Amino acid sequence: MLTTTASLDQISIRKGSEPFKKPATEYFSRVLIENAQKYPNHTALRFKQFGLWQDITWGAYLESARKVAAGLYVLGIRQGDKVAIQSENRPEWLFADCGSAILRAAIVGLYPTNPIAEIRYLLQDSEAKVLIAEDQEQVDKALAVFDDCPNLEWIVYLDARGLHNYDHPKLISIDELIEKADGGYQNYLAIFDEIDQERTEEDIATLIYTSGTTGPPKGVMLTAKNISFAGHVFSVEGGVFGYGLGPNDSMLSYLPLFHVVERALSVWGNLLVRTVVHFAESIETVTQDLAEVQPSRLFAVPRIWEKIQATVAIKIASASRLKKFFYNIGQRLGKTIAAERIANDGKFNFKAKVLYAIGYPIIFRPLRKRLGLLHVKHSLSGAAPIAPDTLRFFLGLGLPLYEAYGMTENSAVATTNFADAMKIGTVGQTQLWSEIKLDENNGEVLTRNDGTFVGYWKKPEATKETITADGWLRTGDVGEWVGDDHLRIVDRIKDIIITAGGKNISPSEIENKLKSSPFIKEAVIIGDKRPYLTALIGIEFDTVADWASREHIEYTTYRDLASKPEVINLIKGLVKETNKEFARVEAIRKFRMLTKELDHEDGELTATQKLKRKAFEATVPGLVDDMYAGTSAYPGADLGREG
Repeated sequence: MLTTTASLDQISIRKGSEPFKKPATEYFSRVLIENAQKYPNHTALRFKQFGLWQDITWGAYLESARKVAAGLYVLGIRQGDKVAIQSENRPEWLFADCGSAILRAAIVGLYPTNPIAEIRYLLQDSEAKVLIAEDQEQVDKALAVFDDCPNLEWIVYLDARGLHNYDHPKLISIDELIEKADGGYQNYLAIFDEIDQERTEEDIATLIYTSGTTGPPKGVMLTAKNISFAGHVFSVEGGVFGYGLGPNDSMLSYLPLFHVVERALSVWGNLLVRTVVHFAESIETVTQDLAEVQPSRLFAVPRIWEKIQATVAIKIASASRLKKFFYNIGQRLGKTIAAERIANDGKFNFKAKVLYAIGYPIIFRPLRKRLGLLHVKHSLSGAAPIAPDTLRFFLGLGLPLYEAYGMTENSAVATTNFADAMKIGTVGQTQLWSEIKLDENNGEVLTRNDGTFVGYWKKPEATKETITADGWLRTGDVGEWVGDDHLRIVDRIKDIIITAGGKNISPSEIENKLKSSPFIKEAVIIGDKRPYLTALIGIEFDTVADWASREHIEYTTYRDLASKPEVINLIKGLVKETNKEFARVEAIRKFRMLTKELDHEDGELTATQKLKRKAFEATVPGLVDDMYAGTSAYPGADLGREG
C-alpha cells in the first residue's frame, strides 16, 4: 500500500514556516472563557438586524452561552445528554453549542429543510432530550413527532412569531429557558466549574449525522479531541487555509452549521484564533451578504461556486455592449491566466502577473467586488467534486480557489491543495499530522489522524466496518496518486458504473463536466449493467429562463421550460461538447429532461444537496426505461452511437 504522511519538515519547506508541534486538546468552553477575559470588548460575531450589521463581543458571547447552559441545566441536561438544534445559521446556534459544551452535553444539528420523517428518525435515534427550534415552521414539525420521541422532554423556540397561541406544556421560548435559572446564570458558575474539572478529551462533543445517501443517516460521534484537532488544522499556518487564520480575518457563515466544515470555521476555528464571523441573513441573500462583508477567507461547496459562475453568465448576457466588450477581454485574459497558473502549480508566473495587471482595473477588480470576492486571500471548495472548468474560471479571475477533501468521519481533515502546490483535478496533499494510503485491492482511500471519529452512535457493526483495528478510516472513496503526493478522487466505490460490456466508469467526472455549464444544474449518469450511458438532466432555471427571454421563447413553469424543443437542443449541444472530452465508451447516447427541481423534502437530495442515487432513480423509472426501450415518450434527445 502506498502511504503518504505530511511530515513537519515537508510542511515547513512548503509553507516557509517553522515545524509545528502537534496540538494538545483544547476544550472550547475554556477557550471561550479565556477569549472573554482577555478580549471582552472585541467583536466575535456579527449578525444583521433591520438591514444593519450588529456586533456581539466575546464578553457577550460567553454571557449568552452561560445563560443557555444554566437554563439547560435546570431542564435536566447533564454530561452525555444530547441537545438538538434545528435552525438556520444565527448566533443562538453557537450559544446553544457552547452552552451544551459547558455542561459536557453533545449538540445534535438538524437541518431546517429536514422533512418530518427525518426529524422523527433523528430525534429518536439521537435520544435528544431538548430540541431548540428556530421558528414556527420548525416547532410545527417538532410537535408533530413529539409523542413518537420518548427521550424528547422540551422544545425551545427562538423566534416567537406565530407561536403566541400555542399551548403545549413542554414548549417554551428561549427567554423562558433563560428565566428558569433562578437568580441568573451567575448562581450556576460553581456548578459549571465543577463540571469542567471532570471533562476529558474523550467526551462526545457532537453528533453529526451522515448524509444518508445509501440508507438511514448515521450519527458520527466526534470527541473533544476530534474537534480540537480539526479547529487547529483549519486555522493554523500550513493547515487547510494555507497561511492560517487570525483575528483580522472576516468570515461569512451561510452553509448549514450542521455541516462539519462550517462548524470548524464558524465555531471551532473562530474560538481558537478569534476570527470575526458574519451570519448571512439567509441562503437566498448570500450574494448580497458576500458583497457587504467582503470576507478574507471563504469555503463553499461546488454548488455555490457553480451558482456564482452562472450568476455572472446571466448578468453579462443582459449587460450593455461596452460591458460585454470588456468582459470578453477579461475572459480571454482569464483563460490564459488560468492555464499559466495550472501549469505552474497554482503560482502566478511573470506572464500571468502581467495579464492579471492588465485586466485587474477593467474587469477583475469590479467583478470580484460585485461578487463579494475582492478581499478573499484563500478559498476552498469541498464536500463534493468540483468541475475543473469551474476552478479554471475562478483562477482566471485571480481568486485563490483550491480543492480540498475530508469527511465528517475524519473531522473534515484529509487533504488540500496549497497556493504553491496546486494540481487541478486533485484534492491536494496530505494534511498536517495526517496519513493517507490506498487499499491495494480496490484503491479505497484510507486516512488516519486525531480527527478520526470514535464510532457511529449505537451502530458498533458499522463502526467496525469503517475503522480498522489499527486506526485507519475507510472513506468509501476510490483514489489514485497524481505525481508523488497529490490525491485524485475517482468516485465513491458504490457509484462506480460497470457497463454490460464490463467497463468501469466514474459517473461523477462526466456529471461535473456537464454541470460546469451555467445552463445545467443537475446531471445524473445512468448505465450500470446497461449497454451504454444515458443521462438525466435538470436545467439551471434562472440561467435558462434568462436565455429563453432573450431568445423570445415563451414559457410558464419549470416543466414547460425544460420541455421546450429549443431548450432540449441547447442541452443537446452541451452534451455533445461534453462527449468530446471522454472516451467513446463514456459517451452519453441519450438524455431525458427532468421536469422538476430535485428537492430534499422529496427525498431526492440529502440536506447537503447530495444526490440520493437509488432513491432518485426509484422516482424516475419511466425516464430511465424510455432511454433503453427505444421509445421517446419524454422530453429529451437521442445522440446515437457517436454522441
